[in-house]
Amino acid sequence: MTTFQTYPWDVADHLETKEAMAAYLEAALEDGDPALVVAALGDIARETGLGRESLYKALSLEGNPEFATVLRVIQSLGIRLRATPI
Repeated sequence: MTTFQTYPWDVADHLETKEAMAAYLEAALEDGDPALVVAALGDIARETGLGRESLYKALSLEGNPEFATVLRVIQSLGIRLRATPI
């Protein structure tokens, strides 16, 4: 029997540029799951050191941030949301 050693993987460790952050958020938006979008924002915010405990709580999987909070976080990250037809 072959055994494999696994290691914890944290996406935030790979979000080193604004382009990587934007691509990650765009993938979450394309999925269409609001909880996934909020979680992706939380990962991005955590990597950049943004905010306080309340920000992390709002952007956790259990959080339910207001849209205004989401927009403020996105803007502070230097990322822009855009709409395209599907």
